[in-house]
Amino acid sequence: MSIDHTIDPPDHAEVTQGVPAPVSEHEHGLTDMGYVKVAVILAVMTGLEVTLSYAGLPGNVFMPALLILMAAKFWTVVSYFMHLKFDNPIFTKLFYSGLFLALFVFTVVLLTFRFFDRS
Repeated sequence: MSIDHTIDPPDHAEVTQGVPAPVSEHEHGLTDMGYVKVAVILAVMTGLEVTLSYAGLPGNVFMPALLILMAAKFWTVVSYFMHLKFDNPIFTKLFYSGLFLALFVFTVVLLTFRFFDRS
């Protein structure tokens, strides 16, 4: 009684010479240039936040503007750098629920201290 110890060759669509087959851009994320573009957009948003901090705007304009920029940066980072845009929708809902909860709590704290009433 002989046991066959031969291994079937791998399917070339899945593995070639021990290296996984390339994954499409939609499944994996962005190209290198795409990540550079996203990083530039984040840098511009950060520059806008710093500019707003020196502009001397009243609290009822300054804080909502910073909160909007913060939410936009959060969305950009988790969507592209953390690949959430290309992942399961349940993870997207989980992360964004955390964002909305943080925004809600922060806004309630600012309203408690009457931050938006200042001019």
